[in-house]
Amino acid sequence: MDWKKDFIWGTATSSYQIEGAAFEDGKGLSVWDVFVRERGRIFEGHTGDVACDHYHRMKEDVALLAELGVGAYRFSVSWPRIMPHGIGSINEKGLKFYSDLIDELLKHHITPYVTLFHWDYPNDLEMQGGWLNPGSPDWFAEYTAVVAKAFGNRVKHYITFNEPQIFTWLGYDRCTHAPGIKYPVGRILAMCRNIALAHGKSVQKLRELVPDCRVGYAPTCGNAYWPVEETDLLAAKAKELQDSIGEEDWIHSSAFWNELFIKGRFHRQCPQLFGEDLPELSEGDRLLISQPLDFCGMNLYQGTSVCLSDAGELILGKLPAGHGKTGMGWPITPKAMYWAVKNFYDTYQLPLLITENGMSALDVISLDGGVHDPCRIDYLERHLSELKRAVSDGAKVEGYFLWSFLDNFEWEKGYDDRFGIVYVDYETQRRVPKDSFYWYQNIIKS
Repeated sequence: MDWKKDFIWGTATSSYQIEGAAFEDGKGLSVWDVFVRERGRIFEGHTGDVACDHYHRMKEDVALLAELGVGAYRFSVSWPRIMPHGIGSINEKGLKFYSDLIDELLKHHITPYVTLFHWDYPNDLEMQGGWLNPGSPDWFAEYTAVVAKAFGNRVKHYITFNEPQIFTWLGYDRCTHAPGIKYPVGRILAMCRNIALAHGKSVQKLRELVPDCRVGYAPTCGNAYWPVEETDLLAAKAKELQDSIGEEDWIHSSAFWNELFIKGRFHRQCPQLFGEDLPELSEGDRLLISQPLDFCGMNLYQGTSVCLSDAGELILGKLPAGHGKTGMGWPITPKAMYWAVKNFYDTYQLPLLITENGMSALDVISLDGGVHDPCRIDYLERHLSELKRAVSDGAKVEGYFLWSFLDNFEWEKGYDDRFGIVYVDYETQRRVPKDSFYWYQNIIKS
């Protein structure tokens, strides 16, 4: 595949999933530190207390990134590690960890991409109502300012929120993620408004304190519809579906969040779906939320097929018997990459970064000492081929961040799933690059 020379090749992780050191050096509690201790929440009672021990093995991990040859690394900052109570006092040891990480990356000519929020919300703020509290946008702005002042001389690329649809949906509706509190739809919508305001205030703060920065956010493409047959009719229907929301799937729809974060408005279907439960957005709110972005992220793992029955009726999600799945049971649907990227760009004309793409596999260390993951290589190659097709057809895509660099704590799945291109033995913390590591290394080189 022929890519432009300035295309960004990277990989990604998140703080709670890899860092460990959950109670060290002045770090405060996150909602995940609390949630994992509730019986029955996490597979086999696993926690992120140690995870990949990245906090103590950072230089070893950056050396592996350098060996991989990536030009960029996306990581998240743990809000309670640098602000133990979420606001107020600052933990200098926490700041030093990230400062040292940034310096180590730059020493190896790897550009840092900082995600401000990847779900490890300060527990002290959750006890004050969390994202429901009207003060929560200002809390996030204060945190953003601390990060920008500490790292803005070296970090020029920022992502405000990772997958707002997932931490709201799974945290406050399905309750399989922290903090696991069930809220009615009106409260979740109020929370969405505050998260959007927090995003807007964060972008403003970054522009003020790091004038030469580039800013975006990273939703998951929860409604990546793709036509089984690429006819004009089915292609149009796939785009219509991607741009729509429904009563059951609105919260994990990228259309809901893209309209809110990019356009500063609730989706056109919201008044009909929610009536009086829908919060008001003043003109000031809309202007604040819709701060111009330099790019939009897209986390994409799977999509929903669109086809017609013999009778001409629309069918969603139909796949042949025995269709390939990942280790997590997600269907392998590489064409979703092409159509999700193309349809997003046609709608918003905003440059894209693929901020996550990868698969869980049942990886083991083989008798020869290697970790052979041909299914992952095949998955990635198919998705990159479809991404290249979207770029060739006019979509502006600036880069690709493979998820994940390391095997890690996979939320409610604990350590049962492995997404990394580097195998982690959680008993010894030994790192073993998988075959996909060397495959990706060759992709980057070529």
